[in-house]
Parts: sequence; structure tokens; C-alpha cells
Amino acid sequence: MANRCYEDSIQLGCLRHCKAARDGDVVKSKQGFAMTFRSLISWLGAGLIALALIAAPPASMVHAFGDAHKVSVVSFGLFGDQGVFRSEATGAAQVVAGRFGRGPINVQYNSKNGGGATIKGLAVALKAAANGMDAENDVLFLILTSHGSRAGLAVKAGRLTQLLTPLDLADMLALTGIRHKVVVISACYSGVFIPRLANPNVLVITAADADHSSFGCQDKAKWTYFGDAFFNVALRQAKSLKDAFVVARGLVQKHELREHFEPSNPLMAGGANVQPLLIAHP
Repeated sequence: MANRCYEDSIQLGCLRHCKAARDGDVVKSKQGFAMTFRSLISWLGAGLIALALIAAPPASMVHAFGDAHKVSVVSFGLFGDQGVFRSEATGAAQVVAGRFGRGPINVQYNSKNGGGATIKGLAVALKAAANGMDAENDVLFLILTSHGSRAGLAVKAGRLTQLLTPLDLADMLALTGIRHKVVVISACYSGVFIPRLANPNVLVITAADADHSSFGCQDKAKWTYFGDAFFNVALRQAKSLKDAFVVARGLVQKHELREHFEPSNPLMAGGANVQPLLIAHP
């Protein structure tokens, strides 16, 4: 009975808006060095030394790459009845890894036949990612895509139906022991996660606020509206997550206005200590 009520609430909320969106567009040793350098001066002469210095990368570039932090990506497509969530979870992880990646990627998704992208599966994946990270300096990047309600995110794996609440996710993330985290949630009403998750060490980006639906979750689409705007378009070029969010929010607003949808109001909160650690690859 509980599952039935839950499914009814999803039908009346996120799924209803996704159905309405189907008519719209479908929318990663010092001493040794000193001796070597003196030898170069003796044998090669000032001309070749000058050429070597010109060819060397700028000190600022060396510094930037040396300071880059490992970014471990965990990306879950939670709702198995529609392929868009599998596609988005996979594509988003690839984009994030391409822009910031210096660590492992774990992508999981569900289907109509089942899958491992469950609440337990997410907890296990987050803990496994944390085991290979520097808890104080690396960044854990979590991507979740699904249907949502004001109570949390829908998990559907075959016949299994679950609800991932903001408290559930907050507890999972705390148990990792990783200080710096990014959480991007592409789902209706996903702003409900911000009060529980966002703080200076945790950057949270959501496709909608706590009171509105997001759009574009039809089955055969590759991306939702927000996923396309943020991951597929903005993040491929932006130098930072903040820049990508600003661009994506504008794209989503234009799309919704064109389709005469009520604005979803994507949100970004927290993360003051996280953003400086994320250095986008050129």
C-alpha cells in the first residue's frame, strides 16, 4: 500500500510534467639538479639554454597541474523504467571526468529488469570511492538523475521501488569521511536536498527548486532539459562549475519559456571551499 501511495504521488508530480514535456524539444635531488644545470651551461652554451627555457611550460601552468586534486565520480541513474536516466548518468560522468577527472568513475543505472543503482548500491559505491581518496584534499563528485518528489528521489529497479530522502543521502555522504564533495541532482523538486546537504565543503546543484518540476525526462531522450544544458553544453566549455551553472540556468529558462512551462528554477548552493579545488582541463 505504501508503494502504491508513493507511486501515485510520483505520477501526480514529476511523471505528469514529463508527459507534458514530450511534445517539446528533446532537448565530462636538489643537488643533482644543480650539477645537471651547471653541466648544461658548460656543454650547451647560452643559446641552447635560452631555447630550452622558451620551450619549457610557464611556471603558472606547472603550478596549476601540480595543485590539481583527484576527482572521483559516482553517477547513478536511479529510475529504471526510462532510458533517459541511464543515458544521462553515463553522459554526465564522461563530461565531468573529461573536464576535471584525475580519478576513477563509477556509473550505475537501473532498467525495467533490475539493476544495482539502489539505496544500498549507492552507499556501497560512495564508500568504495572514498577508500581510494585523500579525505582532506580530493573531491567526491556525485551525480544523481531520476524522477523526484518533495519527499526525495524515486529509485526503481525492476520491481523494487524505493525513496532516497535528503536525510538518507546526507548520512551516506557523511559516512564517506571525504571533506570536499559536489552533488548534482537532476530531478523534479530536487531543491529539497539543499538544506540537508549544502555547506562550505559541499556544493549542491539541482535541476529545480523544492517546489517545481524539471522537464525533458521522456524515455528515448539522451538528456533531460537540465542535464543537456548543464553537462552536455555548458560544462564542456566553462572554466568552473559556477560558470557552467549560470549558462545552464539561462538555457533552461529559455527552453521552458518557449514551451510555456512553469519555471523549474535550478539552484546552486554551498561549496565555497570546493570550487577552488576543481581545475578544468584546457
